Amino acid sequence: MSIVNTALPLAGRVAVVTGASSGLGEATAELLAERGAKVAAIARRADRLAELVDRITAKGGTALALEADVTDPGAVELAAARTESELGTADLLFNNAGVMLPSKIADVRTDLWDRQVDVNIRGFLNTVGAFVPQLRRSAAERGVADLVNTSSIGAQNLFPAFEVYCGTKAFVTHYSRNLRIELGAQGVRVAVIEPGIVRTELQGHVTEPDADAWIGEFFKTHEALEAADVAEAIAHLAALPARVNFERLTIMPTTQDH
Repeated sequence: MSIVNTALPLAGRVAVVTGASSGLGEATAELLAERGAKVAAIARRADRLAELVDRITAKGGTALALEADVTDPGAVELAAARTESELGTADLLFNNAGVMLPSKIADVRTDLWDRQVDVNIRGFLNTVGAFVPQLRRSAAERGVADLVNTSSIGAQNLFPAFEVYCGTKAFVTHYSRNLRIELGAQGVRVAVIEPGIVRTELQGHVTEPDADAWIGEFFKTHEALEAADVAEAIAHLAALPARVNFERLTIMPTTQDH
């Protein structure tokens, strides 16, 4: 009978977190390290990654800062190689990097459309392609590995001016559910997380006036999720017995109705 370390339930695991310089990625990287995992933190902002790694190591954890843009497949492949050589074979990937840039269709902001497609779909796929081989090897050796993808409640519901963002997240959700069919039989659990409104810097990138006003009003009248709430869910999924796979998890603020 195996004995679970309840103090450090993720001890011995190697976790990779993209979009780790802020928001969900930052909170999740810190929590996974706190629960015992070695963490490879991937993002574009080297200064923020350095601060994150310093906080983790100051608490006795192990973390590696990997500066990379997920839209660059070569950079992601290099990050994957460094993860394996410096921390070990990855057995948990939180595929989280993303952007939210709403715009009204009449404005034809193809620059914002392209950026969301590049990061939320191409960057997402680049990360899957670079790290799934390690997840498969880990599952063969350990009996389980985890791929957790960040989608959004926007994959299910309707939000004016967020059409392209919601479309990219619908891709993430549907792709994840299909990918589970292929990888589940190999011991890789695939889960997709669909949060409602979370208090992160993501909203600070919104430039469309009506969308910005709607978000601002929500924060005034509702209690949004915190990044730590989503991080807790991810850590919980990773610590479940190998036979258990939450395929799709929607996490909403209690008072958000859509």
